[in-house]
Amino acid sequence: MSEPEAVPTSTWRDLGVDPDIIQALEAKGIVAPFPVQTLTIPDALGGKDVCGKAKTGSGKTLAFGIPMVQNLKPDPDRKMPIALALVPTRELATQVSEELIPLAGARGLRVLAIYGGANMEAQIKAIKSGVDIVVATPGRMIDLLDRGEITINTLELVVIDEADRMADMGFLPQVEWILRKVDGRHQTLLFSATLDGVVNSLIQRYQTDPAMHEVEADEITVEEMTHRFLHVHQMDKVKVAAAITRNAKRVLMFSNTKAGCDRLVRKLADEGIRAEAIHGDLRQNMREKALERFGEGKLAVLVATDVAARGIHVDDVDIVVHFDPPPDHKTYLHRSGRTARAGTKGLVVTLSLWDEELDVKRIQKRVGLDLPIVEMFSNDERLADLSAWEPNAD
Repeated sequence: MSEPEAVPTSTWRDLGVDPDIIQALEAKGIVAPFPVQTLTIPDALGGKDVCGKAKTGSGKTLAFGIPMVQNLKPDPDRKMPIALALVPTRELATQVSEELIPLAGARGLRVLAIYGGANMEAQIKAIKSGVDIVVATPGRMIDLLDRGEITINTLELVVIDEADRMADMGFLPQVEWILRKVDGRHQTLLFSATLDGVVNSLIQRYQTDPAMHEVEADEITVEEMTHRFLHVHQMDKVKVAAAITRNAKRVLMFSNTKAGCDRLVRKLADEGIRAEAIHGDLRQNMREKALERFGEGKLAVLVATDVAARGIHVDDVDIVVHFDPPPDHKTYLHRSGRTARAGTKGLVVTLSLWDEELDVKRIQKRVGLDLPIVEMFSNDERLADLSAWEPNAD
């Protein structure tokens, strides 16, 4: 799968999607398929195992969700699921289930999201009332299997979503534990941004002659963003961050630790900036509410760790602030790319203390940037609009 495929222009009908499902899609304003959907849906509808290489945000949920809903038969007396989608994060479990529910509703299929951090008894009660499709994080799924509260020996379809992120987060042993428990003939769909290494071992072990599809990725490039690097002083750092956010609608800030996130939220509040944190130690409902408020524009600043930010898919982020410089150039691009979504050109600001400048310069070199790290204090007028200021002109 060396060359990405050419993607023809198609309609839902061309792909073999049934009229009632098309109607449910159009009711949500989804009138035409994305490339990953065009490539994978016909094979998935045909019952083949499918392996899709595509980035987060490319439309993968409907690429597996439409065949899942169309091929499964509803049965009001059914108690245990016949389809399982494994996802890496709680946020993604929520997002995927919410995207599937309107489609599944068109066919009388019941969808349930299962993830850690939520009330297990409530999830068990929902399972006992009957479920067709489960969207689950691996850890909570194993807990419920161990307790005998759910079974997977009737599964007809298994989806492994964001397999590369599962690998990054150390979840593949749990994923394999679950896959080994799936009995009988079933279809397996796997989606991932990369297909090498451990992800390839999943494909070899758990898929049968899969149809391989690759969507040409619009790689995140530094040219799509405006970059600024500021030398700040420890006692003034939070004030600089606050000044940057005052004229922005939506700012995503990164801290390298969970404790750092919480501390930054408190210190921003002291500066009159309302911010909320999103990280793994927070209760799931708190994370969901913070993310929802941020997405709706009711919250101007979200402070996140890198792992928690994997579940954030929000367009129109004006500014990404690396409050703590990232550990490497890949993380810099991954964080920064959240402001260059949907064709917008966002602003990326890195705050650097004196002893972090060598690391920041090393990251710059790896991503092909050559910009000065400019000393700036919180009373500097340029902070109000860093995009309008050209650092090389100083």
